[in-house]
Amino acid sequence: MKRQNEKQEKAGSDRSSRREFMANSGRAAVGSVLAASVLSRAYAGEDNTIRLALVGCGGRGSGAAANALSSQTGPTKLVAMADVFEDRLKNSHKALSEQFPQQVDVPPERRFTGFDAYRKAIDCLRPGRDAMIQATHAAFRPTHLKYAVAKGVNAFIEKSFAPDPGGTKEILRLGEEAKAKNLKIGCGLMCRHSASRQAMIQKIREGAIGEVQLIRAYRMDPGARMGPYQGPESELLWQIRRPYFFIWASSAWFIEMMIHQVDECCWIKDAWPVSAEGLGGVEPGSADCSQNLHTYAIEYTFPDGTKALVNSRNQPGCHNEFATWVHGTKCAAQFSGNIHAPTVHTYKDQRCVKDNIAWRPENEKASPYQVEWDTLLTAIRENRTHNEVERAAYTNLVSIMGRAAIHMGRIITWDEMLASNFKFCPNVDFTMDSPSPLQANAEGRYPIPIPGKWTEI
Repeated sequence: MKRQNEKQEKAGSDRSSRREFMANSGRAAVGSVLAASVLSRAYAGEDNTIRLALVGCGGRGSGAAANALSSQTGPTKLVAMADVFEDRLKNSHKALSEQFPQQVDVPPERRFTGFDAYRKAIDCLRPGRDAMIQATHAAFRPTHLKYAVAKGVNAFIEKSFAPDPGGTKEILRLGEEAKAKNLKIGCGLMCRHSASRQAMIQKIREGAIGEVQLIRAYRMDPGARMGPYQGPESELLWQIRRPYFFIWASSAWFIEMMIHQVDECCWIKDAWPVSAEGLGGVEPGSADCSQNLHTYAIEYTFPDGTKALVNSRNQPGCHNEFATWVHGTKCAAQFSGNIHAPTVHTYKDQRCVKDNIAWRPENEKASPYQVEWDTLLTAIRENRTHNEVERAAYTNLVSIMGRAAIHMGRIITWDEMLASNFKFCPNVDFTMDSPSPLQANAEGRYPIPIPGKWTEI
């Protein structure tokens, strides 16, 4: 059983990084060498290289760095790296150096480990000109962004943005502070940069599908399970290596997996829901020792009464689906497909089948992951206004609202979310010897939310 749980934990970690760096290394390498040689000629003698510091060197952070270094908007260079764990930093540095040998300049003295490593990496950057890539777990996002903004450094922050309402409101405040300083902040909700989805949004705004009546979003797959904590290693560090199984660390599985589709629902409606309610549960007799439920079914209500149904199920041997659909008074449409693919089209009526497609956009010429980086880097170079914090933070709050409705067993309103300052872990200024904010029981299990007894707003 232990070996099976370890395998599932690894599978969950691999599946959860949409920027999984190593999976894309071959494809990225094809363009990176050519891009580097072109850029070195185009910008010879010009000191407009944007320097980058990578904070959080897992698959997601390494993938974001690869996107930044692959951009052909101008020269970029990775000059500092930070992670709690030396092995992750070492693996990331090796892979990025092999892929971008002319653009990775991170000698040992600019590779920092530990909980305070982020400060040292950010200190290597120039105010107003360079950018931090913040790709740690959500619990640390507000603290690290606060330091970057105080130092006058631009930033790219990954999803999810905070595990709780209090942290999300800190992100919102920092977004306003960054605006006042004319800093550029990109946020990792890449679907907003998808040309196909943008074309569909235009169709919806023009009335092509009629008035939106219903949105349906699904992410149903086998999921992952976590084995018990058995010591003797640090419980805090053990949890940080398994973030998607703990609410305090990363918002846990549901939000890590579903925030993009929650964002799609809000984008389609061009509004934030006024309330959420839902149901969830755990498989009978589960050996999963994490905090995750295995099913989440949320009904969001928008100001005009329109509903969005967001469904997540993590159970082997069941029907799998990964897509977002929208139904209007004239016809239905598909807004996204498997693993966030730009599977976008309208149907002739409400039947969502392949032989009933009425319209589809042109194929995308660039990945949204690359476009979001090109947009941020161009904004820095040309001093354009670019701050995605508000919509990203509000999407985060909407996601927490749905999760809280299930965990707490009642309807949660948008007004409650805006008023809440709840935090799972008020202080994340840990040291390597700090105790974990959440302890396992005698069996190595962690508490799961019990409706009617749980609080998270």
